[in-house]
Amino acid sequence: MALTESEFDYVRRLVYRESAIVLAPGKEYLVEARLAPLARAAEVSGVNAYVAKLMQCPDRATEARVVDALTTNETSWYRDGAPFEVFRSTVLPALLADRPVNQPIRIWSAACSTGQEPYTLSMILGEQLGSTPRTAEIMATDLSDDALARAKAGRYSQLEINRGLPAAMLVKHFRREGTEWVVGDAVRSRISFRKFNLISPTPPSTGFDVVFLRNVLIYFDAETRRGVLRRIRAAMRPDGWLFLGAAETTIGIDDDWDRVVVGRTSVHRARAPLATAAAVRRV
Repeated sequence: MALTESEFDYVRRLVYRESAIVLAPGKEYLVEARLAPLARAAEVSGVNAYVAKLMQCPDRATEARVVDALTTNETSWYRDGAPFEVFRSTVLPALLADRPVNQPIRIWSAACSTGQEPYTLSMILGEQLGSTPRTAEIMATDLSDDALARAKAGRYSQLEINRGLPAAMLVKHFRREGTEWVVGDAVRSRISFRKFNLISPTPPSTGFDVVFLRNVLIYFDAETRRGVLRRIRAAMRPDGWLFLGAAETTIGIDDDWDRVVVGRTSVHRARAPLATAAAVRRV
């Protein structure tokens, strides 16, 4: 039986309250598809019965599972290609030139999903830093417990590996265990994983040189986007770099960012004081 209007509205309000993700009318099919496995596991007659039971007897554990199921975890290696190439060829060299040798490059992979993004960044860092004394730290965060557990495990099926991972990177940075590929220790060593909700009032840390917040803002309303961008800006160094998704922008939402076109993509930088504006344009 399909969700009733009141059942869908309950789920919609729950997901918005906990994650700020907007489920617009017409997304009933998505809710039903994502919650069907939970309904089967709970041994109830269908999604509508599962939601109706939660409405009658709310409990935090079940609510968390619902929100987790409706969090989009679409990802791949080197997703969309160009942002990672810009990170490798432009952003990282600029940071290495500007930062003291003993200062780690700090990166935040916000909404890291099942880990492909931070592991991709770590592989690039390994290739670029080589045997130099320079170090880098990646904080990878996500709202989803299930996604974080998979990211921490660093184990991927052949199908997942085939989604964008170059063969040379696979051979160099992964080992085969049965039917799965496991991320190597050197790649893992640069990354710390933790649960974090982007609508939290304070960031998980500060002093980030680079933030990847790609394909996340599209799920939020304008006010939530404004708050997230403001908190991201507070978490970054003044000359840091922000990567958004191709369909995302700061324009008309938080105008304290400058969009910098680099090759086939663009990055965003917090607006610098006038004394350093010329240096920003030169990078």
